[in-house]
Amino acid sequence: MFKINLQNKGWQWVTLIFLSLIWGSSFILMKKGLRSYTHDQVAALRMFISFLAFLPFGIRNLKKVTKENFYSLIVVGFIGSAIPAFLFTKAQTQIDSALAGILNSMTPLFTLIIGLIFYKSSAKLIHIIGIFLGLIGAIGLIAFTSGETGIIQNFNYYGLFIVVATICYGINTNHVKYKIKDLSGLELTSIAFMFVGPFAAIYLLFSDFSFARSTDDYILNLGYIAILAVIGTVLALVIFNTLIQKTSAIFGSSVTYVIPVFAIMWGIFDGEKINIFQFFWISLIFLGVYLVNKRK
Repeated sequence: MFKINLQNKGWQWVTLIFLSLIWGSSFILMKKGLRSYTHDQVAALRMFISFLAFLPFGIRNLKKVTKENFYSLIVVGFIGSAIPAFLFTKAQTQIDSALAGILNSMTPLFTLIIGLIFYKSSAKLIHIIGIFLGLIGAIGLIAFTSGETGIIQNFNYYGLFIVVATICYGINTNHVKYKIKDLSGLELTSIAFMFVGPFAAIYLLFSDFSFARSTDDYILNLGYIAILAVIGTVLALVIFNTLIQKTSAIFGSSVTYVIPVFAIMWGIFDGEKINIFQFFWISLIFLGVYLVNKRK
């Protein structure tokens, strides 16, 4: 029988690239959803549809909730999924999907920082240099607009929403690696969404969809959000949580190193533009992430 062995280095990289394709496509799907729905509605719909998809597994696995892992499940559900979902859609009201994918690549930097501070993981000088290069690149990408001059015109603080989201991912990645040993990726994620889903449902129940219904393609755009939920959240999170349990927090978060490739590809396909000045800051982020992941 065909079986994927995540102890095998080759399968680890195949899984990482597949995951990058899924999440790299998520930014353009959010952009499509935002054409009919508010940023909060897109995030809440994403969480609620994911909750429905996870529901059969969540109900079956609820008996595995204990006093010891309850807090961890809350972290995975809210800090690892719900809060970043709202932060990303808020950011993408003012930031192109390609740039959102690029800023998301800072996740390994914060994974390392949080691991050093709270989980006593070790780091070498080259890792610290990588952190600073990545942070400088992110600041430059946020501070310099997409104008042709490359001169600071205004500080786009919407980029900070993505920075906060990557901090959330860093917290979640370390927590899954170091604190959760007794649950599989599917068990962990399905139970976590049992806590998130009801909150998303309550928000949607009292949400005003009159603007969405006034747009021509609101059904189609709802379909994009459904794909975002089922593929970009349900499938991706199960794969991701399994991957970091089998490898390392840093390797798992390195998925964000490849995500921008697909995010940029989709963005350009949708008419977005990236200028030469932005490529300089993007290169700094990539170099920083590379150094953070360097073993020798």
